[in-house]
Amino acid sequence: MTYHDTFYALGDPTRRQVFEAVADKPRAVGELAGELPVSRPAVSQHLKVLSDAGLVECRAEGTRRIYAARPGGLNEMRAWLERYWSDVLESFAIEVNEGGQDI
Repeated sequence: MTYHDTFYALGDPTRRQVFEAVADKPRAVGELAGELPVSRPAVSQHLKVLSDAGLVECRAEGTRRIYAARPGGLNEMRAWLERYWSDVLESFAIEVNEGGQDI
């Protein structure tokens, strides 16, 4: 997975709600559908996108499938943000230092 997949998956507000719900505690599709203003099939579709992006994992519990946030699922996004932020801070420091020499 790449940070692009993660950004895409979390770009939808409903998917973010689904992700936040399973990050809070593992849940079955029916439970999620009961908590969110979307149908069971819609929840399943959102979970598929989140799963494909590596953000959630699923385990069977009897006849139910329980979804939970995948440990490390946000690592690609986090690494990209940290690298990007470091680049921004470095550029800012260079600008400040170069600007200070002109005074």
